[in-house]
Amino acid sequence: MAIPHFNEIKILSNIEIAENITKVEKELFDLKFKKSTRQSFKSHEIKYSKRRIAQLKTLLTLRVHSSDLNNTNNLELKIKE
Repeated sequence: MAIPHFNEIKILSNIEIAENITKVEKELFDLKFKKSTRQSFKSHEIKYSKRRIAQLKTLLTLRVHSSDLNNTNNLELKIKE
């Protein structure tokens, strides 16, 4: 697993982003479980998983916020007419 890049997730739809969030959160849980039970795992994967979750949630929040602004602007234009 390489360091996740933000450009790789920009092309995903909102549904794919939500699916990836749940998938990566499960992976993070499994890694933390392995750590607590002293099983072998690659410790850098915890950092990468946290970073990927943050990137996915940031992009999803930005998209939702921008669509809310667009809807608000459209509503304001319709009200003015």
